[in-house]
Amino acid sequence: MKICLVSAFPPSGRMLNEYGFHIARELQRDPLLSVTILADRFAGGEPELPDFDVRRVWDFNSLRNPSRLLRAIHEIQPDVVWYNLLFTTFGNAHNPVAAFFGTSMPALTRMAGYYTHVTLHHLIEHVDMKDGGIRHAHLYRSAGSLATRVLLMANSISVLLPAYRRTLLEKYRGENVHFRAHGILSGRPEFPDFSRRGNPEHRILALGHWGTYKRLERLMEAWQQVRAAVPEARLVIGGADHPMTPGYMDSVKAQHSHDPRIDFVGYVPEENIPKVFGTSTVLVMPYSSATGASGVAHQACEYGVPIISADIPDFREMGNDEGMAIDFYRVGDAGSLAEQLIALLQSPERQREMAEQNFSAALRQTMPQIIQQYLRAFNLHQKAKVLDPISRFRRIPSWIPKRSTIFRAALTKGVPWT
Repeated sequence: MKICLVSAFPPSGRMLNEYGFHIARELQRDPLLSVTILADRFAGGEPELPDFDVRRVWDFNSLRNPSRLLRAIHEIQPDVVWYNLLFTTFGNAHNPVAAFFGTSMPALTRMAGYYTHVTLHHLIEHVDMKDGGIRHAHLYRSAGSLATRVLLMANSISVLLPAYRRTLLEKYRGENVHFRAHGILSGRPEFPDFSRRGNPEHRILALGHWGTYKRLERLMEAWQQVRAAVPEARLVIGGADHPMTPGYMDSVKAQHSHDPRIDFVGYVPEENIPKVFGTSTVLVMPYSSATGASGVAHQACEYGVPIISADIPDFREMGNDEGMAIDFYRVGDAGSLAEQLIALLQSPERQREMAEQNFSAALRQTMPQIIQQYLRAFNLHQKAKVLDPISRFRRIPSWIPKRSTIFRAALTKGVPWT
């Protein structure tokens, strides 16, 4: 089977590039698959990752992306075109036309004759426009609703929270909409080494694209209480600016440059992820809202790290559905966040209990398990395509001359059963 994966892809630093990498890596392990990544262009001079067939054919905020992608897909002639998408994958609020053109790509790909699947990481209905810094929110929601209807013109679509599937079924009357877990980004997670934590420091990890609904102000307020109550604590902040808030991280770093117990480590490349999580006592998610299942929370589960999060409905549902250990604090309340952090850092028993529960949750949703769910659906479509000529043949009246010859001619246009 030939699969085209359309996604941001390392060494590009755009959102979902890590998830695109792990999808591609897992697909590459199947010798029966041929995988081509149609990825975003980027300005840096870093070399491509080895062992991947990557074609950099589209640009962020470009109106030419539909023609470029369709041309590349036509050259490859895949059996499946798989889109790994946010509404802002191809453009942001500063260029909404490019963003809309990007979300129309799955429909255009299907109309061009290719089986098209979309993994959609968020829905407009579940996005807090104020936190996202969106002006003209009413207009943006209307455009987002239209874009969602266009996305549903793909052959099938997967979302990462049950609430998103309910929205697509009830509000949009969507068909072939599936819930599939985000999954951890590993096939064989290793049990956490607790000797690396709290020895001698308890590392509090915060990781993300900062500046919109992910902000650090409340965490910095809480940190003043935590550092007084837990002298061996250290705050580690990783990630980068959200595309809509350039300069945010530099401003926060400048405000707290005097504190030697705060480390700003910047964007964390894939090879450093195990060290960053493996030495952390807790992951904190100081968000004011959410735009879907949290990839960082799933990474914490992969490495058996306890989680403290703002009490946001999407995260509560994610934790309950997937059996995660998450302690919640009141949204926007620095005092509540400090209380949760101090209580956890002062309780080794609770740390171990939450770590083991999260690691157990990770074992139930490894990346091979998640990818196999997708591949079973793709194979089912392939087999249905093979059986289609047989179905048409059975409708031919038996008195038609050379009925068997017609059947053989139609069957040769199908695809192999395997």
